Amino acid sequence: MTAPGIYKSDTSHAYITFSYDHQGYSRPWLRWRSWAGDLNWNPSDPAKSSISVVIDAASIDSGVDKFDEHLKSADFFDVANHPQITFSSTGVTVDGPASAKVAGDLTIKGVTKPVTLDVKINRAADDDFAKGYKLGFSGRTAVKRSDFGVDKYVPFVGDDVEVVVEAEFVLPKEPAPVQ
Repeated sequence: MTAPGIYKSDTSHAYITFSYDHQGYSRPWLRWRSWAGDLNWNPSDPAKSSISVVIDAASIDSGVDKFDEHLKSADFFDVANHPQITFSSTGVTVDGPASAKVAGDLTIKGVTKPVTLDVKINRAADDDFAKGYKLGFSGRTAVKRSDFGVDKYVPFVGDDVEVVVEAEFVLPKEPAPVQ
């Protein structure tokens, strides 16, 4: 069981990745290396939980430095003018014993659109190794990049983007008082 509170993303066990159609040849996966999230967890009523995430847009990682630089340019994410990508939940609908739909506002390049993630809670536990309570989940959604002004080469390069999140969040236990 976990405790209610503000859980912080465990960045050593958290991934935000996305995939797109590259001219019909492949579906490469990219990720953002630097992001932070706060999960306001209510274990007795998960529908009252909320989450906010801030991604460092310049931390995009395709595995190819030259491509990363192009993705950071005004052609795509324009990180010089839009250094952050954000997600802020607006509602949680529990649809199973370990699943929910998390609705929220996704902002990319200054454009905010509603998005809903299908979320599976993988495990929630009092974790001795983490010295706190830990919650892990998997989430998926799909967006059209053109909706956010990231439309270079559409339709030559696919407009539909699959987003996959694998994340763990931790609420540290309060240290025992010194006696």
